[in-house]
Amino acid sequence: MPSKNAISRKTILFVVFPQVKLLDIAGPLQVFSDANEQLNDVYKVLVASAGGGLVASDTVLPIATVGLEELKDLALDTLIISGGSGALAASRDAEFVECIEKLAQRSRRVGSVCTGAYVLAAAGLTNGRRVVTHWNDCAQLQSDFPETLVELDPIYVNDGGVWSSAGVTAGIDMSLAMLAEDCGKSASLAVARSLVTYMVRPGGQSQFSAILSNQSKDNAGRFDVLHYWIENNLFRQITIEAMAEIAKMSPRNFSRVYKQHTGQSPSKAVEAIRVDAARRLLEDSKLPVKTIAAKTGFGDEERMRRAMHRNVQVSPSAYRERFGSS
Repeated sequence: MPSKNAISRKTILFVVFPQVKLLDIAGPLQVFSDANEQLNDVYKVLVASAGGGLVASDTVLPIATVGLEELKDLALDTLIISGGSGALAASRDAEFVECIEKLAQRSRRVGSVCTGAYVLAAAGLTNGRRVVTHWNDCAQLQSDFPETLVELDPIYVNDGGVWSSAGVTAGIDMSLAMLAEDCGKSASLAVARSLVTYMVRPGGQSQFSAILSNQSKDNAGRFDVLHYWIENNLFRQITIEAMAEIAKMSPRNFSRVYKQHTGQSPSKAVEAIRVDAARRLLEDSKLPVKTIAAKTGFGDEERMRRAMHRNVQVSPSAYRERFGSS
């Protein structure tokens, strides 16, 4: 771990708005607060909002903030925009967005947690840059801000000093990575241990979502009935012919149209749905892996292991260890 006296103090400003998700601010804030305890106050941490005072979160706990107007002359190192259900409204507030843009110009790096990426994008800070947000908001963010290069799976992204993280707890991962950049890997690892979390989480954010929903571009829901049928028939062999019959198409036309509307082949979709079902059983049951492989149609453990590595980059045993119920 680096010497406590070797690290210059950096100012980190978190910006929140009404209906901010509490964990989006509390998780990253805890990382830097724990770093201060272990490294003798290497960070000056502030929480601000447009008007200052108490800001309502998505829980019963409000957040005490200073007003952005009070920070005009503040020397900033890092600016982080939290996420929450109020992010979209905040991104459409021209005065607020202009203030964020000015703060960003004075910051060495900027970042967002979850849907806070909307605010960064509205301020023009993500143009031509790789960005991630909550898996359920990726498509909308890309549609609203086509100049932004939205990625689906990373837990967090750092593209030239513009950081962004996926849903909710991913803000902790991003903050640990920022800490490693500032103070070294050993400091970040020590804080990760104190929080009982990974310094580098295995797998991407797709492991937390319904994988097909994450990957699908079928916004019209053309294949919803088919997907429901697949989910309820995982125990059997699912052929192209059977799926085409459910979709009321010829097999050849079905394969073409399905890929056109969802961005993946029918066989890949079936595998993704099998993996999602296996993932839920690994989380919620004590069934042996062999039994789960049979119930979800993989047939044997090795096939399921390979499929999980392809889809969520984690083995069944590692997934259960990390996410299974105690």
